[in-house]
Amino acid sequence: MGRIVLNRDRCKACYICVDSCPKKVLEVDEEVNILGYYPAKFNGNENCSGCAVCARVCPDMAIEKVFR
Repeated sequence: MGRIVLNRDRCKACYICVDSCPKKVLEVDEEVNILGYYPAKFNGNENCSGCAVCARVCPDMAIEKVFR
């Protein structure tokens, strides 16, 4: 299937990915990135299906799908 990888320093905190995730495995990080934003982060929930909806909607291209 695959999984997602977030580049936290590329994220500009629009949270479109958080809102669009069907499995709700993304959330807002508690620490700022190098741009000064609170980026999205994977919440550790093992329910991620690797659908990559988050990667498709990310305007900053901060998320990618990788295959195992």
